[in-house]
Amino acid sequence: MSTPINADKLDIKDPHSLPMEAETTRVRSLTGIWRWLLIVAAAVSLFLCVNQQFTWRFFVGYTFLNTEYFYLLIAVLLPFTFLLFPATPKAPLDRVPWYDALLFVLTMAAAIYLMTKIRKSAELGWEMGGAPQDLIWVGYVMWAVLMEALRRTGGWSLMLSILPFTFYPLVAGHLPSPFNGHDLNLQETSAFHVLSNESLLGIPIQAFADLVIGFLIFGTALTMTGAGRFFINLAFALCGTFRGGAAKVCIFASALLGMMSGSIVSNVLTAGTMTIPVMKKTGFRASYAGAIEACASTGAVLAPPVMGATAFVMAQFLNVSYAEVALAAVIPAALYYFGLYMQVDSYAARHGMKGIPRAELPKLWDTFKDGWYFVFVIVLLIFMLLVMKRESHAPFYATGLLLILNQLFNKDRWRWKDVIKFLESNGKIFVELVGILAGCGLLIGAFSATGVIGTLAGDLVRIAGNSPMLLLLIGAATSFILGLGLTTTACYIFLAVLLAPALQKAGLNVMAIHMFIFYWGMLSSITPPVAIASFAAAGIAGAPAMKTGWESMWVGSIIYFIPFFFVLNPALVLQGDFLEAIYLTITVALGILPICGGIQGYMVGVGDLRRTGLLEWPLRVLLIVGGIVLAVPGGGIMPYSNTEMELAAAIILVPTILLALLLLRRGPVAVS
Repeated sequence: MSTPINADKLDIKDPHSLPMEAETTRVRSLTGIWRWLLIVAAAVSLFLCVNQQFTWRFFVGYTFLNTEYFYLLIAVLLPFTFLLFPATPKAPLDRVPWYDALLFVLTMAAAIYLMTKIRKSAELGWEMGGAPQDLIWVGYVMWAVLMEALRRTGGWSLMLSILPFTFYPLVAGHLPSPFNGHDLNLQETSAFHVLSNESLLGIPIQAFADLVIGFLIFGTALTMTGAGRFFINLAFALCGTFRGGAAKVCIFASALLGMMSGSIVSNVLTAGTMTIPVMKKTGFRASYAGAIEACASTGAVLAPPVMGATAFVMAQFLNVSYAEVALAAVIPAALYYFGLYMQVDSYAARHGMKGIPRAELPKLWDTFKDGWYFVFVIVLLIFMLLVMKRESHAPFYATGLLLILNQLFNKDRWRWKDVIKFLESNGKIFVELVGILAGCGLLIGAFSATGVIGTLAGDLVRIAGNSPMLLLLIGAATSFILGLGLTTTACYIFLAVLLAPALQKAGLNVMAIHMFIFYWGMLSSITPPVAIASFAAAGIAGAPAMKTGWESMWVGSIIYFIPFFFVLNPALVLQGDFLEAIYLTITVALGILPICGGIQGYMVGVGDLRRTGLLEWPLRVLLIVGGIVLAVPGGGIMPYSNTEMELAAAIILVPTILLALLLLRRGPVAVS
């Protein structure tokens, strides 16, 4: 008998030892004084966040403006991008070069100087003109180091996508419609970027400072207290015996982990190191196993209650509570994982894959007994988010409860070295996100300063001939193209500024629009050439990176259809009647079945379509078409009602399925 699978025996890597969203995987391991400075920076960031969110007034007699708080965080964290992320592939990883140390000091000095002036700037309106020359020059320095930090954390493609737009105000008055806007000179542009609350200190940094820090701390605490082991063992215990069981465990475990971490690469490194080897052992080829894990982990940024950083940015854009965004993501996340599950099920059935013997799996009761307290922590988090509406406080209370229960009931209690590791891990991810979010903020600032967003929206609507469907297709294509070179958060910010207002002007629901953009931007994680989830999974699987990326697109192909379903009817993002949302969810789920059957060549309840001979591909195409017709909600911008769409789907699907059953009954056809 084989040894039972148990994640406790697994050397699960620290999910924060690699960047979450950057293209590069070269991260310098800091030692000596630099490492301790990073640990102190993480502790100071946590202290500043708690002080600001809970108004504890540690700074007696002085109340920080939000902009002063934001600049303090930038001063504490942004300089470390030059220590953690080497300038070039040939830069040393074992020491900090003099030029990185110089950039560290320069960045911190510029941020502190701007922080000391931001209160007076708010009083005198310097961001709109009249700023002193010293502030202008410090603004130039900050502008330059922000772009270099963006390059190091997000890669060349992200920096080159943002940098030209930061200069957009200089030429806006000379461009043709729809890009014509107010002109600013270089000094005015610099002042607006660093002093206004719509650029560097805009929505991305506001989301990080107000919400993201708390949830990142909670995710790290979960990982370090053994939640990864608990969720993986729970997944193996529940669905390891199903056909293609290892792949279904991968989906279930990644969904559970993703709900708590909101990190794609953390998911891959935590769940993938366990699930990918087992998938390979049970018959999945290496690249396909990596692709399944990549797709399953990508859902982390969509799965409530803890979603990725993009969801917090979305809440700031929409000026709604984070809980509202999390609720809106429930059905899209469920459809995402259901579609992926059915893809894997059809693949496993087509290839005759079996489940893992029960004797080789962890026992459900033993698993629950070891990690029962995680359930109470999750319940507290959800209660505070959805009932008490305290999203800025919820992760701190949940983390506190988790650490208390961990010390009481976990055999691996934290010691001081674990506290240090906790701070260091959080410090790394804080630094990376600040580098990306602060740089992306300048994109928003450029368009805000010129006032072009409103006119651009109207022009895009006119270009599309007032057709919301054409605008959606333009949005999907643009998201896909941008996603090839940008990270999820950067892609979302770009389109939330440029495209979302046009879609909203066309009459579409604002929450559905932003979820649509978010969803499409998320797909960059499995779409080459960025494909960070695919490349991370390929490394674990020992498979070629690009091949795993293309396999991910095929495995996750159903995922590319789903965003259109909920933007056509916002009830699917809980913007409308609840009963209609349930009805449409069932309809979409039923439509997903034939879509997956057509893509994979095995229809649940029908069988292996290879046995239909020459009619295999026509039947598969009809299943995909019929499934799409069934899944697409009627009404709204669709010229047909739900009933008419379902009738049309039945006209396509019923004869197709009956013909397939008839052909399969006549006897076996040779299957290659």
